[in-house]
Amino acid sequence: PHRRHAAVQAAGAVAVELAGTPGSRGSCGMSHGDRIARLMIELDDWTPVIWRRVEVPLTSSLKALHDVIQAVMPFEDYHLFEFHADGKRYAIPDPEWDSLRHRTFSAKTTKLGALVDRGIEKLSYTYDFGDDWRHTITVEKLLDATPGADYPRYIDGARCGPPEDVGGLPGFELFVTAMGDPDHDQHGELMRWHGRPFDPERVDEPGIQARLGKLARRRAIGKAAFAKSQNKIN
Repeated sequence: PHRRHAAVQAAGAVAVELAGTPGSRGSCGMSHGDRIARLMIELDDWTPVIWRRVEVPLTSSLKALHDVIQAVMPFEDYHLFEFHADGKRYAIPDPEWDSLRHRTFSAKTTKLGALVDRGIEKLSYTYDFGDDWRHTITVEKLLDATPGADYPRYIDGARCGPPEDVGGLPGFELFVTAMGDPDHDQHGELMRWHGRPFDPERVDEPGIQARLGKLARRRAIGKAAFAKSQNKIN
């Protein structure tokens, strides 16, 4: 796995939001651009539960939702991901995968609002098919966007998420135990690997806010560029 260049990520994020900017509408007739979803994100199979609550525009693609999850857990976006909802797989399409397994629908073009309109209230999200971090995403509430507010935005959460490449649930369990016990045989090794102390109860809210702020700015730039292009056309 490798890091994608920041400029490529930024361009992709703007394109994602641009694709959802025109007046797509839900079943109630209100533009998705006027609505947001409050989502609960929970890491599966870990207690006590590691969770985050966020608000995301219904115009967001599933790729944009992936970016939000990466920002709030947080992860570093080194690995592949997929969503499952209503028996369908959503990811970045790969012809080799599709030739071996079921069809993949594009996470870049599938909008959260389209799934909500179909009555979908839960999605599963898996990140890093090696460590296999599985999450449950629950649509808690649909709301009108607050005028002047930046989206996506963080609401609250609990406990620190796992570090990248820690080795899945078994590796994370060892990591938490060793980091919390200076006398553990692997405490020094894991401290050097992680590079800093680890508090399993801490949520880095300033860091989360900073990462989501970057996503919100990308979204605002994309919306402004789209509006400018529409004015030129009209």
